[in-house]
Amino acid sequence: MLGMSQSQLADAAKVSRPTVVDFERGVRLPHPNNLEAIRAVLEAAGIEFIPENGGGPGVRLAKKTTC
Repeated sequence: MLGMSQSQLADAAKVSRPTVVDFERGVRLPHPNNLEAIRAVLEAAGIEFIPENGGGPGVRLAKKTTC
């Protein structure tokens, strides 16, 4: 969605690449502080997390606002 590699995400979030790889594969859930760091990087890059609303949680690119 962003064109960000696992290595780029790991570096930006200051977590190990295996943490990102395992999370993407569904092997394990990162520690809460690592998960928050990953989420913060994705949100800063324009990802918006959508809460459960009957159709399941999801993500989308945030709308760009104009001034």
